[in-house]
Amino acid sequence: MIVIEKALILIVALRLISGSIELTAAALMFKFNDLEKAFYINTLLALVGPVILITTTGIALLGLAEKISLTRILCLFGGIFLILFSLKSE
Repeated sequence: MIVIEKALILIVALRLISGSIELTAAALMFKFNDLEKAFYINTLLALVGPVILITTTGIALLGLAEKISLTRILCLFGGIFLILFSLKSE
């Protein structure tokens, strides 16, 4: 019998939801056929991506907390911070 960790199931579910949101957004852009509305939808997607990234990373770290050193956890969060910072910078 295969045992799947709860953290892994949550991460997979969040990624499936995120992908569904992306596909729905693409369908809406196609349906509206309007560049301004597509831009607005894309802007909303820019909020979803980082939230999913932070949430899934947090879940994974909680699941691996006893297996990963504090230094590696801090490095991972530092990397996430740099990714989000680079998205906001010019």
